[in-house]
Amino acid sequence: MAAEDDKNIVEILEDLNPIDVAKYMNFVSAPQAGAIATFSGTTRDTFEGKTVLELRYEAYVPMAIRCIKSVCSSARASWNLHSIAVAHRLGTVPVGETSVFIAVSSVHRADALEACRYLIDEIKATVPIWKKEVYSNGEVWKENTEFLDRRSELGNKDVACCGKKAENKEHEKLCCGTKVRVDDEGSED
Repeated sequence: MAAEDDKNIVEILEDLNPIDVAKYMNFVSAPQAGAIATFSGTTRDTFEGKTVLELRYEAYVPMAIRCIKSVCSSARASWNLHSIAVAHRLGTVPVGETSVFIAVSSVHRADALEACRYLIDEIKATVPIWKKEVYSNGEVWKENTEFLDRRSELGNKDVACCGKKAENKEHEKLCCGTKVRVDDEGSED
Protein backbone atom coordinates (compact mmCIF):
# COMPACT_ATOMS: atom_id res chain seq x y z
CA MET A 1 0.00 0.00 0.00
CA ALA A 2 2.87 2.42 0.72
CA ALA A 3 4.24 2.10 -2.82
CA GLU A 4 0.74 2.65 -4.19
CA ASP A 5 0.31 5.80 -2.07
CA ASP A 6 3.57 7.17 -3.50
CA LYS A 7 2.02 7.01 -6.96
CA ASN A 8 -1.29 8.62 -5.98
CA ILE A 9 -2.03 12.21 -5.08
CA VAL A 10 -5.46 13.10 -3.73
CA GLU A 11 -6.22 16.69 -2.77
CA ILE A 12 -9.31 18.57 -1.67
CA LEU A 13 -8.68 22.27 -2.27
CA GLU A 14 -10.21 24.91 -0.04
CA ASP A 15 -12.32 27.83 -1.24
CA LEU A 16 -10.85 30.02 -4.00
CA ASN A 17 -7.84 27.76 -4.67
CA PRO A 18 -7.91 26.93 -8.38
CA ILE A 19 -6.75 23.54 -9.59
CA ASP A 20 -3.21 23.61 -10.96
CA VAL A 21 -3.63 21.20 -13.90
CA ALA A 22 0.10 21.31 -14.73
CA LYS A 23 0.97 20.15 -11.20
CA TYR A 24 -1.14 17.00 -11.56
CA MET A 25 -0.01 16.33 -15.13
CA ASN A 26 3.61 16.54 -13.97
CA PHE A 27 2.86 14.19 -11.07
CA VAL A 28 1.52 11.40 -13.32
CA SER A 29 4.08 11.92 -16.09
CA ALA A 30 6.79 9.23 -16.27
CA PRO A 31 9.14 7.83 -18.92
CA GLN A 32 7.43 4.43 -18.76
CA ALA A 33 3.95 5.93 -19.17
CA GLY A 34 2.87 5.79 -22.79
CA ALA A 35 -0.51 7.34 -21.99
CA ILE A 36 -1.96 10.02 -19.76
CA ALA A 37 -5.74 10.33 -19.66
CA THR A 38 -7.40 13.32 -18.02
CA PHE A 39 -10.82 14.54 -17.02
CA SER A 40 -11.54 18.17 -16.18
CA GLY A 41 -15.00 18.93 -14.81
CA THR A 42 -15.80 22.62 -15.34
CA THR A 43 -18.67 24.88 -14.31
CA ARG A 44 -20.96 25.44 -17.28
CA ASP A 45 -23.09 28.56 -17.78
CA THR A 46 -26.50 26.93 -18.24
CA PHE A 47 -28.45 23.93 -17.00
CA GLU A 48 -31.87 22.98 -18.36
CA GLY A 49 -32.40 26.51 -19.66
CA LYS A 50 -31.40 28.20 -16.40
CA THR A 51 -28.46 30.61 -16.22
CA VAL A 52 -25.81 29.19 -13.87
CA LEU A 53 -23.84 31.81 -11.95
CA GLU A 54 -21.55 29.46 -10.02
CA LEU A 55 -21.26 26.12 -8.26
CA ARG A 56 -20.63 25.72 -4.54
CA TYR A 57 -19.10 22.56 -3.12
CA GLU A 58 -19.07 21.25 0.43
CA ALA A 59 -17.50 18.06 1.74
CA TYR A 60 -16.71 16.02 4.77
CA VAL A 61 -13.01 16.26 3.90
CA PRO A 62 -11.47 13.39 5.92
CA MET A 63 -14.04 10.92 4.62
CA ALA A 64 -13.89 12.34 1.08
CA ILE A 65 -10.12 11.80 0.98
CA ARG A 66 -10.46 8.24 2.34
CA CYS A 67 -13.17 7.46 -0.21
CA ILE A 68 -11.19 8.86 -3.14
CA LYS A 69 -8.14 6.85 -2.05
CA SER A 70 -10.34 3.75 -1.90
CA VAL A 71 -11.59 4.42 -5.44
CA CYS A 72 -7.96 4.83 -6.58
CA SER A 73 -7.10 1.45 -5.02
CA SER A 74 -10.02 -0.15 -6.83
CA ALA A 75 -8.85 1.35 -10.12
CA ARG A 76 -5.36 -0.03 -9.54
CA ALA A 77 -6.84 -3.47 -8.90
CA SER A 78 -8.62 -3.37 -12.27
CA TRP A 79 -6.08 -1.69 -14.57
CA ASN A 80 -2.30 -1.56 -14.90
CA LEU A 81 -1.70 2.05 -13.83
CA HIS A 82 1.43 4.03 -13.12
CA SER A 83 0.14 7.14 -11.31
CA ILE A 84 -3.18 8.72 -10.35
CA ALA A 85 -3.91 12.35 -9.45
CA VAL A 86 -7.29 13.57 -8.21
CA ALA A 87 -8.05 17.14 -7.14
CA HIS A 88 -11.46 18.53 -6.15
CA ARG A 89 -12.29 22.10 -5.18
CA LEU A 90 -14.54 23.20 -2.35
CA GLY A 91 -16.39 26.48 -2.00
CA THR A 92 -17.35 28.67 -4.92
CA VAL A 93 -16.33 27.66 -8.45
CA PRO A 94 -17.23 30.30 -11.06
CA VAL A 95 -18.40 29.51 -14.60
CA GLY A 96 -15.53 28.25 -16.78
CA GLU A 97 -13.33 27.10 -13.90
CA THR A 98 -12.39 23.51 -13.04
CA SER A 99 -14.15 21.82 -10.11
CA VAL A 100 -12.53 18.40 -10.37
CA PHE A 101 -9.45 17.18 -12.22
CA ILE A 102 -8.26 13.61 -12.70
CA ALA A 103 -5.07 12.46 -14.42
CA VAL A 104 -4.11 8.81 -14.87
CA SER A 105 -0.95 7.44 -16.44
CA SER A 106 -0.26 3.93 -17.70
CA VAL A 107 1.87 2.08 -20.20
CA HIS A 108 -1.07 1.72 -22.63
CA ARG A 109 -3.92 4.13 -23.43
CA ALA A 110 -6.78 1.68 -22.83
CA ASP A 111 -5.88 1.31 -19.15
CA ALA A 112 -5.54 5.06 -18.63
CA LEU A 113 -8.75 5.94 -20.48
CA GLU A 114 -10.89 3.27 -18.81
CA ALA A 115 -9.51 4.01 -15.35
CA CYS A 116 -10.05 7.76 -15.78
CA ARG A 117 -13.71 7.19 -16.66
CA TYR A 118 -14.11 4.77 -13.77
CA LEU A 119 -12.54 7.25 -11.32
CA ILE A 120 -14.84 10.17 -12.15
CA ASP A 121 -17.93 7.96 -12.17
CA GLU A 122 -17.07 6.37 -8.81
CA ILE A 123 -16.10 9.67 -7.23
CA LYS A 124 -19.41 11.22 -8.26
CA ALA A 125 -21.35 8.14 -7.11
CA THR A 126 -19.72 7.51 -3.73
CA VAL A 127 -17.65 10.38 -2.33
CA PRO A 128 -19.25 12.77 0.21
CA ILE A 129 -18.84 15.97 -1.80
CA TRP A 130 -22.02 17.98 -2.33
CA LYS A 131 -22.72 20.45 -5.11
CA LYS A 132 -25.08 23.42 -5.16
CA GLU A 133 -25.89 25.06 -8.49
CA VAL A 134 -26.56 28.77 -8.11
CA TYR A 135 -28.83 30.21 -10.81
CA SER A 136 -29.89 33.74 -11.61
CA ASN A 137 -33.32 32.83 -10.13
CA GLY A 138 -32.42 30.51 -7.22
CA GLU A 139 -30.23 27.61 -6.19
CA VAL A 140 -30.42 23.82 -5.98
CA TRP A 141 -28.41 21.17 -4.13
CA LYS A 142 -27.69 18.63 -6.87
CA GLU A 143 -27.59 14.87 -6.59
CA ASN A 144 -25.25 13.25 -9.08
CA THR A 145 -26.96 10.94 -11.54
CA GLU A 146 -24.25 8.36 -10.78
CA PHE A 147 -25.37 8.40 -7.13
CA LEU A 148 -29.05 8.19 -8.04
CA ASP A 149 -28.41 5.32 -10.47
CA ARG A 150 -26.73 3.34 -7.71
CA ARG A 151 -28.80 4.55 -4.76
CA SER A 152 -30.83 1.36 -4.39
CA GLU A 153 -27.70 -0.75 -4.79
CA LEU A 154 -25.83 1.31 -2.17
CA GLY A 155 -28.82 1.33 0.18
CA ASN A 156 -28.88 -2.46 0.29
CA LYS A 157 -25.31 -2.76 1.50
CA ASP A 158 -23.89 -2.33 4.95
CA VAL A 159 -20.76 -0.61 3.69
CA ALA A 160 -20.00 2.93 2.65
CA CYS A 161 -17.61 4.02 -0.09
CA CYS A 162 -14.55 3.44 2.04
CA GLY A 163 -15.43 -0.12 2.95
CA LYS A 164 -16.51 0.95 6.44
CA LYS A 165 -19.79 -0.21 7.93
CA ALA A 166 -22.56 2.25 7.09
CA GLU A 167 -24.13 3.58 10.27
CA ASN A 168 -27.25 5.26 8.92
CA LYS A 169 -29.50 3.34 6.53
CA GLU A 170 -32.75 5.08 7.47
CA HIS A 171 -32.87 7.75 4.73
CA GLU A 172 -35.67 6.68 2.38
CA LYS A 173 -36.15 9.97 0.58
CA LEU A 174 -33.61 11.83 -1.54
CA CYS A 175 -30.87 13.30 0.59
CA CYS A 176 -31.23 16.79 -0.87
CA GLY A 177 -35.01 16.85 -1.24
CA THR A 178 -35.54 19.41 1.49
CA LYS A 179 -32.66 21.64 0.41
CA VAL A 180 -33.96 22.51 -3.06
CA ARG A 181 -35.01 26.10 -3.70
CA VAL A 182 -35.61 27.46 -7.21
CA ASP A 183 -37.89 30.38 -7.91
CA ASP A 184 -39.57 29.62 -11.23
CA GLU A 185 -42.37 32.12 -11.77
CA GLY A 186 -43.09 32.22 -8.06
CA SER A 187 -43.34 28.45 -7.53
CA GLU A 188 -41.12 26.08 -5.57
CA ASP A 189 -39.69 22.96 -7.22
